[in-house]
Amino acid sequence: MQEQQFQHKQLIKRIGRNVAALEPKISVVIPVYSGADFIRETLDSAFGQTFRSYEIVVVNDGSPDTVRFEDVIRENLENIVYIKQQNSGAGVARNTAIEHARGSIIAFLDGDDIWFPDFLASQYSFLEAGGYDMAYCDALLFGMSADRQKTFMENAPSSGDADFDSILDLRCNVITSGTMARKSAIIKAGMFESERVDAEDFHLWLRIAKSGSRIGYQRKQLLKYRVRLDSLSGDSIRRVERAIRVFERVNRTIDLSDEQRKCVNLRVLGFETDLAVEQGKAFLLSGSFREAAIAFRAANRSRRSAKLTAIAILTRIAPRALRKLYRSRRPAEIAFVPNREKSV
Repeated sequence: MQEQQFQHKQLIKRIGRNVAALEPKISVVIPVYSGADFIRETLDSAFGQTFRSYEIVVVNDGSPDTVRFEDVIRENLENIVYIKQQNSGAGVARNTAIEHARGSIIAFLDGDDIWFPDFLASQYSFLEAGGYDMAYCDALLFGMSADRQKTFMENAPSSGDADFDSILDLRCNVITSGTMARKSAIIKAGMFESERVDAEDFHLWLRIAKSGSRIGYQRKQLLKYRVRLDSLSGDSIRRVERAIRVFERVNRTIDLSDEQRKCVNLRVLGFETDLAVEQGKAFLLSGSFREAAIAFRAANRSRRSAKLTAIAILTRIAPRALRKLYRSRRPAEIAFVPNREKSV
């Protein structure tokens, strides 16, 4: 075991006794914050890979549950590179892992997702055979009963070539835990943003594509992607607000053509409509019927449809009946609405 302190970066690095001295082909990057409940399954899936030339770099990003987290990973501590740093966000944690990674290829795995045993072997073969700089795949959703047997790409499909325009326009959607990329391509694109921002992974995929790197999508489900209410997946309103902030940041920070800027602006307008719809649902459930009607009317003005028109009218003339109908028809969706419910 080797333990090193890097005071100038406020981090401590510990190399387990069983970490191979030979340089691996792949470095598995696992950033963790409040991950004690799920890290055992994640690490078991990483250690269970059929591909053998890899190392695992776990970065504890100032987790408040560090004592319990380290107790959970104790049995695997000698088999990983373990780094602790001051809380700085997932992007910075991934950058830390990449900087200390010895592999020429980086495979990303979030601390609550689970790879199937052939993930590394399959993605590595796909990457090499296609001459890609980055590759991603599909995933099975799990964790909430409503999402059993569904796949990531059923909700966020990928079609056509994965290039800058298709990623920007959300025709291709990259799941981070299903992504493998050459370290040189990540560095060339400028790594993850150093600020604490939303969707830092989406921003990096865009920059990797814009830098000229080739991206491939392997149409296989090679992992399980956990959906949970306390994760970034869990709050419908915050999800849409994040999407708006991300596209506004892309507009500010990436050099875009006139057509690409138009695409971004249309996406923001669409997300603002989505936000009005989600706010309307939350107000409806909480009994704030006047506010719900205002939100649904605003959404309908932007995205005129018979369904939104009917919802806006019903919210005004029969809100309790609409709420009862919504609760009976869309229970799974309600799980993603912010908990603003009160007795009415």
